[in-house]
Amino acid sequence: MSRYAVIGAGPSGLAAARALQKQGIDVEGFEASHGVGGLWDITNPRSSMYESAHLISSRTTTEFAEFPMRSDVDYPSHAVLLEYFRSYADHFGLTPLFRFDTRVTRLEPQGCGWDLTAMGPDGEQTRWYAGVILANGTLSEPNTPTFAGEFSGEIRHTHFYKSARELDGKRVLIVGAGNSGCDIAVDAVHHAASVDMSVRRGYYFVPRYLFGRPSDTLNQGRPLPARLKQAVDSRVLKAFTGDPVRFGFPKPDYRIYESHPIVNTMVLNHLGQGDLRIRGDVERFDGETVHFRGGGSGDFDLVLLATGYTLDYPFVNRAHLSWHSASPRLFLNIFPASFNGLYVMGMVEASGLGWQGRYEQAELLAAYLDAVENDPGRAQRFRERVTRSPWPDVTGGYRYLALDRMAYYVNKDAYRGAVKAERRTMEAP
Repeated sequence: MSRYAVIGAGPSGLAAARALQKQGIDVEGFEASHGVGGLWDITNPRSSMYESAHLISSRTTTEFAEFPMRSDVDYPSHAVLLEYFRSYADHFGLTPLFRFDTRVTRLEPQGCGWDLTAMGPDGEQTRWYAGVILANGTLSEPNTPTFAGEFSGEIRHTHFYKSARELDGKRVLIVGAGNSGCDIAVDAVHHAASVDMSVRRGYYFVPRYLFGRPSDTLNQGRPLPARLKQAVDSRVLKAFTGDPVRFGFPKPDYRIYESHPIVNTMVLNHLGQGDLRIRGDVERFDGETVHFRGGGSGDFDLVLLATGYTLDYPFVNRAHLSWHSASPRLFLNIFPASFNGLYVMGMVEASGLGWQGRYEQAELLAAYLDAVENDPGRAQRFRERVTRSPWPDVTGGYRYLALDRMAYYVNKDAYRGAVKAERRTMEAP
């Protein structure tokens, strides 16, 4: 029987291992850190987690369907989630499948499979696999922009931020206002001497609760057409959160859900209280002074870059992943059209997709690998459909911003529907 490798023991790697295990496929995993959990393990050297981090989607829309969380908290902390992944892995016997403290350094095609080289406690070893599943995450390689001038204080990406105590007494500038940037801004107002946020575009803010319930649990039926949902939700949000422009944010140059919304309205409260302020895009540094486009400047001790991440699969040549611009071009974000034995799990972002959506990715992959082993004709028909037919539209009618970080963004309903349809076709007699 063919054996497959999984790189990464975070949620996507665990989902892949579980799906292959259920299908009876031999699998072996590799994890550079000391245990399962991926970025949710704050002690993992590659983790982007910080002490105050919690889920921004609610528990019931995020958890694996076959293994509900024991917690009844709507938005669990990273510590609760790490324990959840450990329990998940132990319950299904996934933990022994992984080699921990073992970093994959190289993948090379070899015959009808891949040579995987890894460095672990027993030194460097190379093993052959019929295929390799890349599940090492999308939030581990910081995107670090360059700026004109020189800053005399400290510049640090938020990837390396862990505790609000690091901000005690400092004049802090946060560049970017994504979900982590806003979380850290809320941390900072209780510790820093001053807090400013530099932004280049506007954002939509979604409260965690609407009508007394987690906001992402309210619209779980048949999805509304994109334009109708945008119109309805924009009105609802304006009623609950007001207009962020009055707090200093630029007016968004896109419709709601065409970029990931900010699930943190506390930052608006602190803006209203004068605890922090919004600045324009950074123009240049001059010693401890930062000059902003459109005018204005300020003096700072620490610049925190909440500027996101770049995809990173450093152990394999990009040509093997059909890399296009900011990301690989893959069928349903999983399969290279070449079907060369490499597969990707978790390279997908969508509001509300959750880990169950990623597990459904893994189920489709497991169904394909089972067909490769037991029904080559069915596997061939799938490959031909992928290479000859138009790929499914997984935008759901939304016109996502043409940004690098949106290169693998999908609409959860359209995406899950397409994945399930392909799996049904794959498994049909």
